[in-house]
Amino acid sequence: MGKLSYKGYSGSVEYDESTDELVGKVLGLNKSLILYEGRTIDDLKKDFIDAVDDYLEGCRANGIEPEKPYSGKIVLRMSSGLHSLAAEKANSKGISLNEFINRAIRAAVL
Repeated sequence: MGKLSYKGYSGSVEYDESTDELVGKVLGLNKSLILYEGRTIDDLKKDFIDAVDDYLEGCRANGIEPEKPYSGKIVLRMSSGLHSLAAEKANSKGISLNEFINRAIRAAVL
């Protein structure tokens, strides 16, 4: 799967065998669904850009704040034992549990 980016929004790139088209959706949105399609990569990119622009224009016209992808807030569930160990480790480093988790995730993905 590929990825497109425009104005802070990311979108997927997939192939739909049933329609013989490239399709995608804007990622990281909880309330809004933005879809696009195209026969070629150039068509898909254009439809993605048009879809994001249409979404933002629609929000402006209706006085609605556009939803931002990946707000930066997540609900994280873990065992109480792991929670305790992570909190103790963060405390021993003199940082918050939030910062400890951010550092761990950053180290895992970068």
